[in-house]
Amino acid sequence: MAAKLAVVALLVLLGSVACQADYGYSNPSSGSSGFNIPFPTPTPSPSAGGLAVGFYASTCPDAENIVRGVVENAVKQNPGIGAGLIRMLFHDCFVEGCDASVLLDPTAANSQPEKLAIPPNFPSLRGFEVIDAAKAALEAACPGKVSCADTLAFSARDASAVLSDGNINFTVPAGRRDGRVSNSSDALNFLPPPSFNLSELTASFAAKGLDVDDLVVLSGAHTVGRSHCSPFVSDGRLNASSDMNPGLAAQLRSKCPASPNAANDPTVAQDVVTPVRLDNQYYRNVLNHSVLFTSDTALLKSVRTTAAVLLNAFVPGVWEHKFARAMVKMAAIEVKTGANGEIRRNCRVVN
Repeated sequence: MAAKLAVVALLVLLGSVACQADYGYSNPSSGSSGFNIPFPTPTPSPSAGGLAVGFYASTCPDAENIVRGVVENAVKQNPGIGAGLIRMLFHDCFVEGCDASVLLDPTAANSQPEKLAIPPNFPSLRGFEVIDAAKAALEAACPGKVSCADTLAFSARDASAVLSDGNINFTVPAGRRDGRVSNSSDALNFLPPPSFNLSELTASFAAKGLDVDDLVVLSGAHTVGRSHCSPFVSDGRLNASSDMNPGLAAQLRSKCPASPNAANDPTVAQDVVTPVRLDNQYYRNVLNHSVLFTSDTALLKSVRTTAAVLLNAFVPGVWEHKFARAMVKMAAIEVKTGANGEIRRNCRVVN
């Protein structure tokens, strides 16, 4: 059965490669892979969901450069911050849409905002101080012009560029407004946990307008960053019955307690091969069963997703272009524009 699945997946893979020719764009950085594959441009249309490329051209023309400078400096000093910024955009967009609601601090009126949701956001979300620094620089240059939601979208884009050595770079439509609602319960309801199987993941992404291909591509962000032990230990991933590569399982058992808790929950690299580089190594890890989460190994549970994993793993440049496009698509989820939101002066509190 496994051999039959592999053959079928390979046929789908070859069909997927052939279909790439329909886009009509070339990829100068694809290298000599033996495939002559034109790639789709990751640049969206001038307007998407009320957003537009170059939105701040007249009101704050240096906005994107200001954010880029802050992010590049932070990520070069600590690559883990870059992984955190990419993850933060995902966690923001899946709850209340891409409106910077994940940045709001607790207040007397709201003691449990999204950032305090346990376990998806607290204590693992990181990079808030980078958004604070970027927003402070924007306010100094152009007071009240650039939203926190756009600042976060730009930051995730720029972190992707640094961590991929420039192989992932794309334009980001802007014009998002900041939301005023942030509840930890919503984070628990909408963020897919690492224990999800493929059908659960597919449904979670579909609820946000993302398809199976987006799911596979965005999962590739697990090629950078770290995870606490608790998500995969509690899910039985280190048990003998798990499909995890025995060598990786043994390594993780030496680092993770048998029963992690708040006082003893170490972190480990999500990708043991290229832990600080945003690349397609994740997909090779999936095929080798050297991944941490049930949601990672779930990508091998259907012919379609297995074919996508193979394509991303072995055809140079494919995943990077698909990731750029998927990030733009994700960053347009349920955005607030115009009078539907505000532009916060401080990303941690509503005006």
